[in-house]
Amino acid sequence: MSRAKVAAPVTFRAGCAREWVIETTEPDLAYTDQAFPECPTCPHRVEPDGGPPFCTLRPVGTAHPFAALAGLILPD
Repeated sequence: MSRAKVAAPVTFRAGCAREWVIETTEPDLAYTDQAFPECPTCPHRVEPDGGPPFCTLRPVGTAHPFAALAGLILPD
């Protein structure tokens, strides 16, 4: 028997350091509103083919998904 996840308040942070508290069970969210003046030039903005631009919101305190690659040493 599996247990259903219960939505709880999570504080999410965008690349621009804005934060939102949202009740969810999701590990990250996409912010598609792009309502802030700097959104069109923000380096954290993602522009996928065939979809609207968005910013990934991650829970405060979690590592960036590519953080583990920072210590990667490639052989010559």
